[in-house]
Amino acid sequence: MFMKQLSFIIPAVFSATAFSDEAMSKNFAERPNIIFILADDLGYGDLSCYGQQRFSTPNIDRLAKEGMRFTQHYSGSPVCAPSRCTLMTGLHTGHAPIRGNLNFVMPPFFLEGQIPMPRETFTVVKLLKCVGYTTGIFGKWGLGAPDSGSEPLDMGFDRFYGYNCQVMAHSYYPYFLWNDRMREMLWNNFGTQCIDYAPDFIHRNMLDFVRENKTRPFFCYYAPVQPHADMIAPEKYMEKYRGKFPPEKSYKTEGTPENFRRGPYVSQSEGHAAFAAMMNMLDDYVGELLNELEILELRENTLIFFSSDNGPHEEGGHDPEYFNSNGSLRGIKRDLYEGGIRVPLIASWPGKISAGAVSDYVSAFWDFLATAAELTGQKIPSQTDGISMLPVLFGGEPAPREFLYWEIRGGGGKMAIRKGDWKGVRYNVIENPGSPLELYNIAIDPRETSNVAAQYPEIANDLDRLMKNARTESEDPRFNYR
Repeated sequence: MFMKQLSFIIPAVFSATAFSDEAMSKNFAERPNIIFILADDLGYGDLSCYGQQRFSTPNIDRLAKEGMRFTQHYSGSPVCAPSRCTLMTGLHTGHAPIRGNLNFVMPPFFLEGQIPMPRETFTVVKLLKCVGYTTGIFGKWGLGAPDSGSEPLDMGFDRFYGYNCQVMAHSYYPYFLWNDRMREMLWNNFGTQCIDYAPDFIHRNMLDFVRENKTRPFFCYYAPVQPHADMIAPEKYMEKYRGKFPPEKSYKTEGTPENFRRGPYVSQSEGHAAFAAMMNMLDDYVGELLNELEILELRENTLIFFSSDNGPHEEGGHDPEYFNSNGSLRGIKRDLYEGGIRVPLIASWPGKISAGAVSDYVSAFWDFLATAAELTGQKIPSQTDGISMLPVLFGGEPAPREFLYWEIRGGGGKMAIRKGDWKGVRYNVIENPGSPLELYNIAIDPRETSNVAAQYPEIANDLDRLMKNARTESEDPRFNYR
């Protein structure tokens, strides 16, 4: 019923004691807390520190002012589940166990959750547990249905509060949230009531986790669902933006009152105001977290990352063109052009990372595991596609990288590769495995407007060769092209 275990994911080096002796010798108190904030469907241009003009994000901007802002960082995929899988496993989508958005059971026979990772999958969470970190996830999981062996508590987390299923996370007023392995009912959301705004519950539980672990090193994976559709926010936020972004964008739901909490988006007549309100809430959450860390005197010993799982969406009433959400890059969510995968990344650690720094280092989600390993004094696993970003964070030079690679079977099958300033993109590979490779020079053409494959055939052929060798066949045939 579940996917077969992928042999390349769990070599013997990934035993729980592989790093313990060397790493445990490092002073326990010296290990920093690590917080990774992963917004949902937030585009490259959706933060004011990345150029957003229609509203501001002062608290997230504060992170950038106090730390480093990356201009060429990439998500793991243009959609949710595989992108989060690369973050957790350190493997790009040519090697990762999850390479697309696949529900555990497709509607109308709906069951909660997405298909699981193999039970023995090694994650960055398990790596941090090896050296004594307490770990928690708050928000959206999307990497294994309940009882599949791939729930958060099966993958190294000590604490989980939020949505297991990314389809159910479409609703901001769900019937329940997961509290570890138990469903916590939100009784004020039954029938047609919409009272208990789930992100607030998730945020409060995240803050409680930080408070409860203030005396020990912790890893907090904070994955709020804003600004993913539904496009909806509490009235106190909506009233701040109502009427400020004419002409408004409306959306009429195709769902019914009986099923809108299981996937279909609710109707929204004020999509522009809703998006700004949701971004305001997300920014406030970040501000409250920063204030709490200062109260607890943890800020100087906490490394914070902020990013997004993919480019901006256009669902449920969101209007990415109006807000310039992709930063004028080509494409949005589900695209392997820059707008679908280039995302903000901010890293902030007062006293360790230079304030106000800007880096054009080309990096990706699968670098996080290697970075966490080096940060905590552990050997970087040999079976990872990532490179530690720690030298870049501290003002140095990283190890050389040959290329970055992405693939996704959805939308006819898409592949992309970046080597230096050159990027190759191939679409419709299911119907036509030999579809022509598009070639772009990202340094001079970041919007990917000029396909120069005909002018530079040797470069196109080199990227084509690398692309063909970058992936291994998945043991789940649904992720393969033939």
